[in-house]
Amino acid sequence: MKFIFKIFILLFPLVLFSQETIKGMAMIKTNDGKVSGLPGATVYWLGTEIGTTTNDSGWFTIPYKPEYKKLIFSYVGYKTDTVTVNEPKEIHHFMTEEGQLDEVLLQSKKEKTAVSYLQSANIITVNEGELLKAACCNLSESFETNPSIDVNFSDALTGTKQIKMLGLTSPYILITQENIPSVRGASQAFGLTYTPGTWIESIQITKGTGSVVNGFESIAGQINAELKKPLNDDKLYVNLYSSLNGRLELNTQFSQKVSDKWSTNLFVHGNMRTAEIDENNDNFLDAPLAKQINIMNRWQFTDTKKGWVSFINFRYLKDDKQIGEVDFDPDVHKFITTKYGSEINTERFDVSTKIGYVFPETPYKSIGFQTAYSNHDQDSYYGLNIYDINHKSLYTNLIYNSILGNTLHKFKTGISYTHDTYDELVMAQDYGRVENSLGGFFEYSYDNLDEFSLVAGLRIDTHNLLGTFLTPRLHIRYAPWEKGVLRASVGRGKRSANIFAENQQLFASSRTISINENNGNIYGLNPEIAWNFGVSYLQGFQLFGKDADITADFYSTQFTNQVVVDVDESPQQVLFYDLDGSSYANNLQVQFNYEPTTNLELRLAYKLYDVKTDFQKGKLEKPLQAAHRFFGNIAYETKAKQNGSQWKFDYTYNLLGKQRLPYTGSNPSEYQLADYSPGYSQMNAQVTKVFTKNFEIYLGGENLTGYTQENPILAADDPFSPYFDSSIVYAPVLGNMYYAGLRFKID
Repeated sequence: MKFIFKIFILLFPLVLFSQETIKGMAMIKTNDGKVSGLPGATVYWLGTEIGTTTNDSGWFTIPYKPEYKKLIFSYVGYKTDTVTVNEPKEIHHFMTEEGQLDEVLLQSKKEKTAVSYLQSANIITVNEGELLKAACCNLSESFETNPSIDVNFSDALTGTKQIKMLGLTSPYILITQENIPSVRGASQAFGLTYTPGTWIESIQITKGTGSVVNGFESIAGQINAELKKPLNDDKLYVNLYSSLNGRLELNTQFSQKVSDKWSTNLFVHGNMRTAEIDENNDNFLDAPLAKQINIMNRWQFTDTKKGWVSFINFRYLKDDKQIGEVDFDPDVHKFITTKYGSEINTERFDVSTKIGYVFPETPYKSIGFQTAYSNHDQDSYYGLNIYDINHKSLYTNLIYNSILGNTLHKFKTGISYTHDTYDELVMAQDYGRVENSLGGFFEYSYDNLDEFSLVAGLRIDTHNLLGTFLTPRLHIRYAPWEKGVLRASVGRGKRSANIFAENQQLFASSRTISINENNGNIYGLNPEIAWNFGVSYLQGFQLFGKDADITADFYSTQFTNQVVVDVDESPQQVLFYDLDGSSYANNLQVQFNYEPTTNLELRLAYKLYDVKTDFQKGKLEKPLQAAHRFFGNIAYETKAKQNGSQWKFDYTYNLLGKQRLPYTGSNPSEYQLADYSPGYSQMNAQVTKVFTKNFEIYLGGENLTGYTQENPILAADDPFSPYFDSSIVYAPVLGNMYYAGLRFKID
């Protein structure tokens, strides 16, 4: 805190006085091309406390002195501009929306994916246009065209994709929905599949530790999904999807403006897979038999004159999966060794509320309240292994935003409370517990957008099982020259490891579970604690007269304690124990983006991982983690005709290097694996034909080369033997997969 106070003292502006005034207007261009005044915009002199806000017509009057040279225009959702004033004259200034800021365009002119030059944190924004480049059936499949996120199958049975960032799996990433923590606790294994892609308006990916406002659990970064808003959503939206491997999906969305202040939308999602696919003839389903119904109703209240905006969400989900041998019948073979099979049945209910108030006379000042409750109930078994969990979670967060002197110096402060009740049954053993935490936070932002900005945050939390602790985080941005941005970040994260919910794929094996307890409060283990350090450099430039940019990132996560998941001690056992030694994840990424011709974009990236942990056998590479990855994406769109008609083409290439495989050397020779997997490549492509602005069809394919892992299930011929293991997956289980779909909407 002393460091933050020193910054305040150094940067806090002097109070100046004025005798003359000047008049002006903040203006915007509306969607129909007309000019309108912008009410409530903040206008102030740089380096002073002299400021005002525009009236209902966008006009303002502000004191003037000859020494005042830089007039700042600021408004939430719009670019903050600096206007040079050399004499007292009437000023008319057009404001531009945030989406029109000077950004790196990673995908298209419509900014489908962008990194801002102006934010202190390294944040990648993925908009709806990027999500439409692939089938994007749910959140876990929303990152196929983004090199910052790695997408892999978690096992050979459930068909579930897990994501990794900076070399760490999703439990180390804070995943939020409209800045409310969502995928955590019991939902870690399958929670990303519970948000359909058509519901998403945009995704923000933060590399490195996130904001202290959102809690203390973020270690590798944060992924925030913004859902479509009732006030701006289409009246009707339909997305129908079908794949040749038997997957069917239907998404329908309805929106209605109920009154001047109330709007609502209804999301209905259903998916099912009934086809029994066994391409590798090992008598196990390559993808689960599944069905899901997912319904959400959102309400939005907006009163701009009085400064109020609120959202209320209600959601119900029922998700059922059956995995295992092709001819497994739950009514006949459940809990007997004739046929191997599994059922994972989940029922979930969520309700969340966001209430925000912006002070009309001082729009830089606001207060917000978030609260969410969820009840997640999963009943499952994997062969003879039973795993049931019920997780009730309550989250609340109160946030106050204001400034210190002027809008160059902003702060957020507030308090948050989280309560989690776990009823967890693992093979008849009860691991139930209650966790609750109360915390307060303060985050200071300095926004000199020309050259330097920073965000410094600190929170203190008291947790009934983790104790009382501090969480400091810092993001710094420096722009040494035009379109050159250097960023640095450092922060601490702490979390309780839900060892069973996060590693459910291990139940689909014959491994026995052992916990080396260490007097900890959760499973006898201590909390995970890590520091994340990162630097990033972004440079935009012109190449043969066209826009291009290059980014180089290096991030290092250093654990002071980690719950080690050890599958190398024995192929018949998984050990959980506290780290004794060091564990780290280093990630270097270089990315190049270029638009060689109009409507043609190229994106290339290379990633180098160094992820090692001290296991009982010594320091080893993390299993199933490729040290080298190459990514390429090329997208082309024809020029849209007046009615919106056009073609869109997208192609993605991934090359993965070898991966260390868990130890299987003590198995019989037919159930042994090599020390490392072979490297392989994978290609995805999609073609979209837009007939009008309201109707389009798309055709696509995944894993076009058809590369699959040989024998992804150990001992598939004897699934109840000690050697059965479906968790060692380094490559696709399904071969090439083709799909088709249509999108229709009424504005």
